[in-house]
Amino acid sequence: MAGTAPSPSAAQATARGGFMAAIFLMATSAIGPGFITQTATFTATLGAAFAFAILASIIIDFVVQLNIWRITALTGRNASDTANAAIPGAGYLLAVLVLIGGLAFNVGNIAGAGLGMNAMFGLDPKIGGGLSALLAIGIFLSHRAGLLLDRAIIGLGLLMIGMVTVVALSSNPPVGEALRQTVMPEVIDFATITTIVGGTVGGYITYSGAHRLLDKGLVGERNLAAVTRASLTGILVTGVMRYVLFLAILGVVASGVTLDLASQAANPAAQAFAAVLGDWGMRIFGLVLWAAALTSVIGAAYTSVSFLTVFSPMTTRSRNIATVVFIAISLAVYLSLGTAPAAILVFVGGFNGLILPIGLTIFTYVGFARSDLMGGHRYNRPLLAASAIVCIMTWYMGYRSIGPIFAFLGT
Repeated sequence: MAGTAPSPSAAQATARGGFMAAIFLMATSAIGPGFITQTATFTATLGAAFAFAILASIIIDFVVQLNIWRITALTGRNASDTANAAIPGAGYLLAVLVLIGGLAFNVGNIAGAGLGMNAMFGLDPKIGGGLSALLAIGIFLSHRAGLLLDRAIIGLGLLMIGMVTVVALSSNPPVGEALRQTVMPEVIDFATITTIVGGTVGGYITYSGAHRLLDKGLVGERNLAAVTRASLTGILVTGVMRYVLFLAILGVVASGVTLDLASQAANPAAQAFAAVLGDWGMRIFGLVLWAAALTSVIGAAYTSVSFLTVFSPMTTRSRNIATVVFIAISLAVYLSLGTAPAAILVFVGGFNGLILPIGLTIFTYVGFARSDLMGGHRYNRPLLAASAIVCIMTWYMGYRSIGPIFAFLGT
């Protein structure tokens, strides 16, 4: 009957779908081409001790994501609007930083998609990157863009987990040693932790899942418990994806295979997959890289454009069109690129290292002092204390990231 309200079961199913979409948008945004390459490189360098860096990044991820998802749900506003309400003008600064970082990151994501299609089919990387960008554009041009976005993110996320699990099982990694060094590492490399955190929590990634929940209307204190569970689940999914990829590479390294890390064309992750399954391993690597890159293209574009609403209100349709333009500009930059994608990814990693502490500082301040923005809710003090500690850590990481930024600008 027209005008009838949805049944409780239908409403619950819609909410579950919204939470799943947010979970996988956050998880797949955190696992992009850069992270896959970094994981192979650091595993080849540190061996099983890299497991501790993954654990540290997950703990930091837990504090950052849990607080930002919960505060976003309580304020019912996106990050830039919350920042502006807390500190006038801060939202504009955050939006500009996220848009610049997201655009630069998307150039690298499209490059990663092109490399993935090259590994799968032998296509020229620029043609593969162009086709992948057009596929992402097609999703946002569709009249059912929201549904297609959710299904693409969830489907590709599950595909990545499945394919990497196959390689991990085939590579026969020393799981016991990896688990031991997860908590008792023989080596602790803080530079590695800084790099991983910047690439998996920094920039737009921090806000991707929270903004998807906002678009789904899953906000307010009534949804806080469910938002908390969804955030924890998203962090768990992200952690599993990171750890399984690490195990897949570790099995290859532990078997005595030496990955090339020095040459200009080195691709240690591709070498590891090929060492396990030969030509099929290379194709699986291509599929994983392409899926990681395409979901990151979608996540970076969707989240970056969500920050534009701080400058002017936008309808869902106008946001989708702006997202298409964002991807098209990223593609145009990639196709006319004079700078190597690797250099851009170094710049973006450093740039994201600056965005994270700025946003986290604002959200921590809102939690401590602006209950009026959260409907009078008194925010959880232990979570805020953890947020303050991580905030200090991320400012230090941001300071460490300034070097790559100036190096890039000087080239």
